[in-house]
Amino acid sequence: MARFFVVALMFILAACKSDPLTLKFSGETMGTTYNIVAIDKTADLSPETLQADITAALAKVNSQMSNWDPNSEISQFNSAPTTDPVAISPELARVVAAANEIHRKSEGLFDVTLGPLIEIWGFGARTADSPVPADEEIAAALKVVGQGKILSLSQDDLTLRKNLPETSVYLAAIAKGYGVDQVAAVLAEAGITDYMVEIGGDLVTAGLNPNGEAWRIGIERPDSASQTIEEIVDVSGLGMATSGDYRNYFEQDGTRYSHIIDGVTGRPITHGTASVTVLAENAMMADGWATALLALGQERGLKIAEAEGLAVLFIARQPDSGETGFETTTSTQFSKLQSKQ
Repeated sequence: MARFFVVALMFILAACKSDPLTLKFSGETMGTTYNIVAIDKTADLSPETLQADITAALAKVNSQMSNWDPNSEISQFNSAPTTDPVAISPELARVVAAANEIHRKSEGLFDVTLGPLIEIWGFGARTADSPVPADEEIAAALKVVGQGKILSLSQDDLTLRKNLPETSVYLAAIAKGYGVDQVAAVLAEAGITDYMVEIGGDLVTAGLNPNGEAWRIGIERPDSASQTIEEIVDVSGLGMATSGDYRNYFEQDGTRYSHIIDGVTGRPITHGTASVTVLAENAMMADGWATALLALGQERGLKIAEAEGLAVLFIARQPDSGETGFETTTSTQFSKLQSKQ
């Protein structure tokens, strides 16, 4: 899934040891990049130690939830040809439980078992130049997806079971946000109260930025031809994620096919919602809900956002405007959070 943002800040490095220091870390993880800004108010933390702890936290998340690592915990679960309960870590159980919650509340549109559908539509390991899948292919894939009926999680016993041995779990739509939260926990454990952690567009912040102001993030206009800021929001003390359909898609015979798949129909979404931004108490829930609400679209998604008290900003294409005309709609909770900042 494509998630894009611009961080609107300027970093001021302290000139003397007694003043707070702005520490910055960056690198690669989970098939994307990460950027971290942390303010050391004591000016006595070891950047090397902090970097090592950050690296260790990210490595642990990858070892548990990466679908690209054949030795990861989730890959081992996927490859196991069994329908017996499989012991899993508390961390994986927590992420699957969150995924189950979003699945239930999103009318099944958020689904971590969509791998077969993603593959036949050309958004997985295959390329998108293959023919549009036939109805028979879609029907066959639908038989092995649907986490609500195929996956059984026991948080008490820490086990996960699939009803069909060929079912696979893909956590890309929620694990990145979880990774953000784990890095934030490392910073908090080190005594850092002001920070911003971002991985591939998913982020969480705490306290204030290096200028002593609220963290402000620019949300990109969902226009594949430009990089224009649509809106700047205050996100201090919140997790944030944006999901859009305007980067990862293909066109064939005059039809545009989004990488966001409707798990009920087995086909790419067709509504006009181009981007969804969610603010939540942590990055994991923001990550999952951004994907779910984009799949639902603004009309259905806004109803759920209001019912669940979610802070959401929808950006939809205006009718007959192609890729250039957009309108924004916010949930009540989103507006409340912005008015408090």
